[in-house]
Amino acid sequence: MQKRSVLAASAASFAVACVLGSAPARAQSTGSLDFEKSEIVVTGRTQNDIAGIEIPNTPKAKQVLTKDVIGRETPGQSIDEIINLIPGVNFQSYDGYGSSGGSLMIRGFDDSRISQTFDGIPLNDTGNYALYTNQQLDPELIEQVNVNLGTTDVDSPTASASGSTVNYRSIDPSHEFGARMVGTVGDYGKMRVFGMVNTGDLNSSGTRAWFSASKDTYDALYGGIGQIDKTQFNAKLYQPLGSNGDFIAISGHYNVNHNTMASDWALTNTSGIPTNADERDAYTVARCTIPAGTEGVADAASSCGSAWEYRYNPSKTANIRINSRFTLSDKLTLTVDPYLQYTSANGGGTVAAKEGSYSSTIASGYIGGTPYFGGVDLNGDGDTLDTVRLSAPSQTETYRIGVIASLRYDLSDNQRVRVAYTYDRGRHHQTGELGYLDSNGFASNYFNTDDALTDVNGNVLQKRDRLSYAILHQVSGEYSGDFVNNSLHVVGGLRVPFFRRNLTQNCVTYSNSGSVNCLADADSLAAYEASLTTTYAAPQNKVFDYSRVLPNVGFTYDFTPALSMNANYSKGLQVPGTDNLYTNAFYYSDGSADPKPETTDNFDLGLRYRSGMFQASVAGWYTIFSNRLSSAYNPDTQTSTYTNLGTVDRYGIDGSVSFRPDKHVSAYLFGSYLWSSIRDDVQTGASSYAETAGKMEGGVPHYSFGGRVEGNAGPASLGVEVKKTGSRYYNSLNAAVVDSSGNQLWAAKVPAYTVVNLDARLNLGFLGLNDKTFVQVNVTNLFDKFYYGAFDDAGITNTATTYAYIGAPRTFSASVNFQF
Repeated sequence: MQKRSVLAASAASFAVACVLGSAPARAQSTGSLDFEKSEIVVTGRTQNDIAGIEIPNTPKAKQVLTKDVIGRETPGQSIDEIINLIPGVNFQSYDGYGSSGGSLMIRGFDDSRISQTFDGIPLNDTGNYALYTNQQLDPELIEQVNVNLGTTDVDSPTASASGSTVNYRSIDPSHEFGARMVGTVGDYGKMRVFGMVNTGDLNSSGTRAWFSASKDTYDALYGGIGQIDKTQFNAKLYQPLGSNGDFIAISGHYNVNHNTMASDWALTNTSGIPTNADERDAYTVARCTIPAGTEGVADAASSCGSAWEYRYNPSKTANIRINSRFTLSDKLTLTVDPYLQYTSANGGGTVAAKEGSYSSTIASGYIGGTPYFGGVDLNGDGDTLDTVRLSAPSQTETYRIGVIASLRYDLSDNQRVRVAYTYDRGRHHQTGELGYLDSNGFASNYFNTDDALTDVNGNVLQKRDRLSYAILHQVSGEYSGDFVNNSLHVVGGLRVPFFRRNLTQNCVTYSNSGSVNCLADADSLAAYEASLTTTYAAPQNKVFDYSRVLPNVGFTYDFTPALSMNANYSKGLQVPGTDNLYTNAFYYSDGSADPKPETTDNFDLGLRYRSGMFQASVAGWYTIFSNRLSSAYNPDTQTSTYTNLGTVDRYGIDGSVSFRPDKHVSAYLFGSYLWSSIRDDVQTGASSYAETAGKMEGGVPHYSFGGRVEGNAGPASLGVEVKKTGSRYYNSLNAAVVDSSGNQLWAAKVPAYTVVNLDARLNLGFLGLNDKTFVQVNVTNLFDKFYYGAFDDAGITNTATTYAYIGAPRTFSASVNFQF
């Protein structure tokens, strides 16, 4: 408690003292980047990296990784895994290559509270704000990634980020013609090919472009039956406008994942979850065949295809991005970044469907978790008596458009302002069409929308049917000034989002947990509603509006050219997501259960030292949550349980040190320690409470620390990374989980773990090839450490369980890079 009091006092003191906040750091949008570049020119501040790791001199706690370190990681790896080298960041990948996905957390903020952008455009889901880390840009195309550890940028296009931001930018085309190819082979049948062509300058004005494609396939880690299959295409056209830095860049991205689900298990000692490396490696799922039906017999549904590993987890994502900058006068600069995005994805699953009718008055519908077709022969055996297992994923399709525009005005050589406007609109359609299974138990289609099954009257049956519009209008402003011979840098900003959720539920909500029944037509719906004797909510539309004024203020002060201090305060906001609103707000018509927005007050105070061969930083931080929402996802039922923890205090220390004594060796160390405390007991009934006061949030690691060492001699270089992630509480009671008889199912904590990764590279210049041709070997989890990876907080009862992924085993790959 002493540490908390000191940190809180420090945060409060600087919040009163500081006036304004944010400085140079390569932010997300073209407007933020332009604003920061103008500051760098005026103040003479430069950004220096050591072995690809940079600590920008900004009011915010921020760190940058460049392509020098990104290129040392496994080709094809998700950028979210690569930033695991940054203090405060914790990422658990579902496999050693990155294309199965993973779970990201920064300072205890989960991915739904982290704003992630790609060339300025938002990547979080418009419904539940989730990040899909296996859908990110190929790492060969990423120039750099910067991470705000505890705050957003002033023009962040989000109403979900109550905490951190991750911003990465793609490379620009080169002036010279060139090409690159990377081929990778490895464990689990890994085969990946990446290719890129740079056109070079196509005319005297500097028009240039690049085009790329990649294909990545390998076997699923566990079960022995699944596969990962990822295809990606990218392109960028760059047109300079004059000689003052103005430009227009048009980029496109298309990614397709045809994956099976990564294995996860209920985290209990009775679920069969592996407990060591031998059990992990021996885990298999039996192959099966669906038997043919028998005419005149009421066949039961086969279990073939119901195992988790039989589920597909496909996605299609595409975007078109424009980044542009226009100098309107010697003091006025305009930037405009419009975008268009598309996503289609589902999480697989099966259901036992009835060929016959629900009742004498209701022929068909998806009722009580069971689809009724009203008299359709699904298995082709000549009758309609059977129960048949079908593919039943939860499908989501999103169309999204937006623009971020910023106007910068230079008041003087040392002061500047800008105003920005953001528009973001997502059409989010969540459905649940049904499809056939092949005889081997796998779905016949990745997307049942391509060939949805219909009832006896030709109506498409759905497990869910809801249409949502997420609409953001946001205005923001920012001031930046340099004083005391440019030693003091202050910036102040305000971000004001106006966010609307326009939600239409086309099914009947029949429980306070948000469960729905979907009827196939108007007559069936009327008959079903007439038969109900309990409370229900009819199909309806609701609109929810949210707005907040979100300040973002801070300063840096340079004691010497190398030594500086920084301080920052920001306020964050996460408005309720669609799942939470559909679960709680539709069943209760009076609005008593409408979820509340989550807000944060984020404080940072730190010191930095930066020189050519040495850089270090240490920062204390403090976050106050209001209406902190905890959620736990059950993959079997495909439902989430939400708990409002009230006010939560979270605080900690982040630090890092980089050292490069000469050109042959560099070393980097980092570490974080985190405390959190739920202020009060959480009410669970009219007069009952869960004893959460003073407890730490579940699923959040207490600490993490590690480092990277890289050395080179002649054509050879070797890098070693190590990271230890601390223990995590199973639930927010900080108690062991038990069954209804009081038998312990799991301890109060999930153990800490340590992972070591290795990368080695041999430049092939000594064979007469150019210096960009090399062979690279990567080994993740070098010592094959067994550990439990990502899991959700189990909540505020000690009988609730959660699901967990097992950390990826040792994974070896070898790559060859050709480039000219």
